[in-house]
Amino acid sequence: MSAAPLDPLGRSWAVLLRTRKRAGDWVSTPVNLAVADGRAYFGTPADSWKVRRLRNFADVEVAPSTLRGRPTGAALRARARLLSGDEARAAERLLVRRHPIVHRFVVPLELRLKRTTNALYELTGFRPLEE
Repeated sequence: MSAAPLDPLGRSWAVLLRTRKRAGDWVSTPVNLAVADGRAYFGTPADSWKVRRLRNFADVEVAPSTLRGRPTGAALRARARLLSGDEARAAERLLVRRHPIVHRFVVPLELRLKRTTNALYELTGFRPLEE
């Protein structure tokens, strides 16, 4: 897929990430996203429920949104993959470059207060939602 369908996600300050529970229900959460080379990256505290849901179901839906999670554009399906090592460090650098205040100051403070680490994910395989 070309980068053009990812342009709305890359321009948006936040995206609405929808993950699936075991029961089949979807849970929506606004997250910051960094887009590079047809892939998108986001982070979340490693002890969050989102990580547990992603461990069970890697398929997600993403849409540009407001900070509070109101969608502002069309949603896409994607597949999430947990990153580690050099890939995780590269994703963190992209997020810091795209959202410097949040990922340089706010996220580290949140992780320190929660006594956890950051789980970084890559989103690939973007495709339109089937209606």
